[in-house]
Amino acid sequence: MANDIRTVAVLGPGGVGGLLAALLSRAGHRVVCLAGEDTAATLRTRGIRVRSGQFGDFTAEVEADTALRTPVDAVLITVKHTALDTALTRIPPSALGDDTLLVPFLNGVEHPALLRAHHRPDRVAPAVIRVESTRVAPGVIEHGSRFTGIDLAGDQVPRDRLDALTQALSAADPTVQAHPDETAVLWAKLAFLAPFALLTTRHGVPVGEIRTRHREELAALVEETAAVSRACGAPADPARSLALYDAFEPAAKSSMQRDAEAGLPLELDAIGGALLRAAERHGVSVPVTARLVKEVAAATR
Repeated sequence: MANDIRTVAVLGPGGVGGLLAALLSRAGHRVVCLAGEDTAATLRTRGIRVRSGQFGDFTAEVEADTALRTPVDAVLITVKHTALDTALTRIPPSALGDDTLLVPFLNGVEHPALLRAHHRPDRVAPAVIRVESTRVAPGVIEHGSRFTGIDLAGDQVPRDRLDALTQALSAADPTVQAHPDETAVLWAKLAFLAPFALLTTRHGVPVGEIRTRHREELAALVEETAAVSRACGAPADPARSLALYDAFEPAAKSSMQRDAEAGLPLELDAIGGALLRAAERHGVSVPVTARLVKEVAAATR
């Protein structure tokens, strides 16, 4: 197979997956969205409609099915961590080619190992995305942020394959960078996300109130996550993290908070649980994290 990324499957065409599917289709790629029958039927007939201040308003045609039937160059995995096991049944190993890249856009740091247990380790390229994008109806995406940034990694992925993926995603308009250190990429996201998700969900308020009324708790949590990140071999800068929270729109909510408000399953284990497990492995004390994980679990049980 040539190194070009021409055909892409998107597992979970929600806020992130739907946006990426539409952008890739608009850029000329063959895109197959994998979803439930009702959603797949809607996408086949209506395509994906995007409303975006950054990319404009447009409709993109995509293919859609309930499972991957033929090999593609890359599979973007954009489901919630809570739905990962079920979603993976839509991409049977027999439908994956030897060079197919699995590109998980998931929260947390533990999913690459799970995916490498089911597919060639040198074809799993973890990614993180910085974006605010919401599926308001099947095939209808509202992209609210003024930015869309993607960081790609994959310590075991051949550089030419990672470069091909970078080029394909960049051509679709997001800002994309490939990084040599997978651990640093994943922990940079988790160390920032965990305080934001845990505190907004626990207190039920947006980040503007977290960084003012709950500033002391935020600072303590940022220090704990930074300590765990460093113990895992990734750099961390608590002052920079606090500055990023201060730059957020005051009304910004975490996706975990939105899920809690909607009564949906939370990615608490993938975010808070992963942080606690890493802290235990490395002997790092994280009392604020442990308390918040316990309180969020109790409040949403």
